[in-house]
Amino acid sequence: MSDPQPVLVDLTDAPAAPCAPQQAKPARDWPPVIIHGETIDREIERLADLPRPANGRRRVMFVHPAAPDPGRGLTPGVQVTLDVLLPGEETVPVRRNATEVNFCIRGGGTAWVGDRRLEFGRYDAWNHPSWQICRQANTGRELQARLTYSNAALLEMMRVNMVEEDPRDDGVAEASEDAGGGSRVALETFTIGEDGAALMPYETLISPPCVPSAALHWPWTTVKENLDRLEALGSDYVGRRLYLLFNPRTDRFNGTTPNFFATLTIRPGGIVDKPHRHVSSAINYYFHGAGYSRVEGKRYEWKAGDLMVSAPGWAVHNHASYEGDPVYELTIQDQPLNIYMESLLWQEDLSLPARILGSQEGFATNRRGV
Repeated sequence: MSDPQPVLVDLTDAPAAPCAPQQAKPARDWPPVIIHGETIDREIERLADLPRPANGRRRVMFVHPAAPDPGRGLTPGVQVTLDVLLPGEETVPVRRNATEVNFCIRGGGTAWVGDRRLEFGRYDAWNHPSWQICRQANTGRELQARLTYSNAALLEMMRVNMVEEDPRDDGVAEASEDAGGGSRVALETFTIGEDGAALMPYETLISPPCVPSAALHWPWTTVKENLDRLEALGSDYVGRRLYLLFNPRTDRFNGTTPNFFATLTIRPGGIVDKPHRHVSSAINYYFHGAGYSRVEGKRYEWKAGDLMVSAPGWAVHNHASYEGDPVYELTIQDQPLNIYMESLLWQEDLSLPARILGSQEGFATNRRGV
């Protein structure tokens, strides 16, 4: 059998890009989808009725119908699963090179991530750094259900989604070990011109500065206390009333993990956001209140308990809450990855030009004025 051969595509005189930003219609290729709360509830009950699996994981994955395999995501880069544990159950430890955000939607329990133990309740969020052994337990009396968001879909497409179940060690080599049998040498990276271009030696390439990645916990009671204060901004406020669950390790890239952020939002009754768009895609889980989203001109109704791909990348969209109870929602968006790649084109006002956030000056709200 002969080796596979590459396909050659002649792009002579072809357009520089598939289409200009003004012409893009991303929702045609990856349209919004809603997993209704009733479906999620049925899956919770179905998983709970199963015999206890050998590894303790009762899990279902929510996959967008346009997603490839490998690359099974709810958006092109984010995989979403629903996990259920009965009282007294726990999972077998696992280690993976994906990073995760967990969000508890029923019950509570305990998570062990690396050397940290986290006690969590309903609507708490916490992250799992890469390659740290983790497991979960239901230490309460109620059924536990969690939504887990990870960059496993992206790693699947790259063919490098690594998972070890019940690992026997922590997977971290001792600092004194050197697989090459040599000694560590500190060599300088040095500039070669006035524009800042530099040369880095191989010894630094294979041993970059180590920045520890910690498991962090965002308790809902504390987040909600701060979130509810944003209701005082009133109806004249033009921004979105939210807080990013910020992981300082992500620095200026604004992440909960290096790949995506998690934000928690309050939408007081009767609030309508102005239309905007961004290259990053968004997944919303609504856990209180009701409203609608308009994406590329089409209206989508949602309510508490619904999980929605609410903004395909570069789709014009906005969200609104109905009169009455406020809306609370968790949003997962792959902004940090796009900021790092210098690809985060963002258009906060459709009448003004888009900007590359993180490389160009961003946008402002009228917060001081209200």
